[in-house]
Amino acid sequence: MNRSLSVALKYGLFVAGSLIAYFLILKLFHLHDQPWLRLANGLFMAAGIYFAIKTYKFKHSAEFTYVDGFKTGLLTGFIATGVFIVFMAVYMFHLDTEFPDTILKSWFDNAERGGGILIIIILMEGLASTAVLTLTWMQIFKKSQHVGQQEHIGDDSQKDKR
Repeated sequence: MNRSLSVALKYGLFVAGSLIAYFLILKLFHLHDQPWLRLANGLFMAAGIYFAIKTYKFKHSAEFTYVDGFKTGLLTGFIATGVFIVFMAVYMFHLDTEFPDTILKSWFDNAERGGGILIIIILMEGLASTAVLTLTWMQIFKKSQHVGQQEHIGDDSQKDKR
């Protein structure tokens, strides 16, 4: 199995499980229809992508490249988003069919749009946050191409050579 895919699958499923658990905990306290509480989903996604890239870099540090880290982060987020969308589709279309109308009535005048629009919104949120978070974390994990350029800062021996 591809090395990026194996790490991404592990962390993607972990993130998806965390998102599902968070949603069910909110449901338990009747807070699942508060859209602003979804902001915490970004924290789960950020942590999952961060640890996926960190794990991949730790396991394969000798041949770690920006593309490898970027691919790992994207795959992690895409897997997590896909699994969470499947869960939400089953939940909205089979378990709690009133949930989409409850959410949508505060957003649209016509709440008859159904759960499909919520699936599209979740997909766009998941993919957008995945791309942004992966680009952000890769600024930390990338190998610098400018190693050694600033080694002379603070070194008094370099002043004598100028």
